[in-house]
Amino acid sequence: VTDLVNGSFFVTEGSRAKHRTKMSRLTADGKMEVLIDRSTDDAYNDPGTPLSEKNKWGRETPKLLNGSQLVMRGTGASAKGDLPFLNTFDINTKETKQLWRCEEPYYETVTDVLDFDKMIIVTNKQSQTEQPNYYVRDLKNNSAKAITAFPDPQPGLRGITKQKITYKRKDGVDLAADLYLPKGYDAKKDGPLPVIMWAYPREFKSAADAAQLRGSKYTFTRVGYGSIVFWATQGYAIMDNTEFPIVGEGDKQPNDNFVDQLAWSAEAAIDKVAAMGVGDRNRVAVGGHSYGAFMTANLLAHTNLFKAGIARSGAYNRTLTPFGFQNEERTYWQAPEVYNAMSPFSHANKIKTPLLIIHGEADNNPGTFPIQSERLYNAVKGHGGTVRFVQLPFESHGYAAKENILHMLWEQNQWLNKFVKSPNSPYVK
Repeated sequence: VTDLVNGSFFVTEGSRAKHRTKMSRLTADGKMEVLIDRSTDDAYNDPGTPLSEKNKWGRETPKLLNGSQLVMRGTGASAKGDLPFLNTFDINTKETKQLWRCEEPYYETVTDVLDFDKMIIVTNKQSQTEQPNYYVRDLKNNSAKAITAFPDPQPGLRGITKQKITYKRKDGVDLAADLYLPKGYDAKKDGPLPVIMWAYPREFKSAADAAQLRGSKYTFTRVGYGSIVFWATQGYAIMDNTEFPIVGEGDKQPNDNFVDQLAWSAEAAIDKVAAMGVGDRNRVAVGGHSYGAFMTANLLAHTNLFKAGIARSGAYNRTLTPFGFQNEERTYWQAPEVYNAMSPFSHANKIKTPLLIIHGEADNNPGTFPIQSERLYNAVKGHGGTVRFVQLPFESHGYAAKENILHMLWEQNQWLNKFVKSPNSPYVK
């Protein structure tokens, strides 16, 4: 609930389980009017989030232009990818008017509004070849001026190519991934590469919403500490942000056939890069962090698609999160068959593909205490599986210490080179 603005409060409420969000106006006399009621999965029709300014008491409150127009900032998801926007939304007529929108071939986001009346904003602009920099835009005069000129922080990544690839899985759901290929790579000359697939599953109540394109192909390639894109410099084809939607329409819950949908998405992704001639379907690794690690262990337990897996800071025994997890609201006692079917710990005897497990020793995320990795390691090892468990001292759910991050990268590199990239890899530079 916001502070009072022009005689109204603005109330936002939502449900992760129902995949819904709602914004309403509450007038001082107690009347409630719904302004926006939508699915959180429907990215194409996301109207954005209201921008705010400080009131006379120094508190952030929604900005109203002309007494009735909220200023909305959004990601601008579309069939062309994300094209961020700045719109107005009239709380009386519920009409939307576009003030500004990012134009291809750039990815540009609104970071601040310097003057609402003059419509002077600050944006962050980048492309595949241009490092992100800040600009001041005058929307009324349609002018822009760069105010920073940051140098490329990672010149060693230049030359790596990026493209947004799309494909379809066996149940008809459209999928996408960001494909990165090494500098100078030529599929016809160099042949298919070993592949690393990195992902984080998401639940949806609509197949149409799951199929919407998310992200932008126009971002500048940079890596953070946990990025898998680094391995594009080591002769791998990288599938980052690989989509693994878990769909449950109508009365069906997404997790009722979680494992099957994981397998369908993985098969479709491998088929795509193999058909393009850039990926060797017999040398594919899969990995993820947190829920992505949970996905990885499940894929290794239930498919034979991969040569190796990397699971970082995950949960693997859902009986240890018995009151729900992610968007699953049913308790263990209400749906024990779902919890058991989804728990790779329950199927540890089937995990024979080499699995690298990494976890922060001080992980305080309620769903991913370190015991999750300890017990999975013991279960896989006890059944003769190939598994390594690395515990990073003092680290929580994400990792911060330089020593730990460098060691994590070394562990991953050793694992991938040993089990995925053969010594006779056709492209090693």
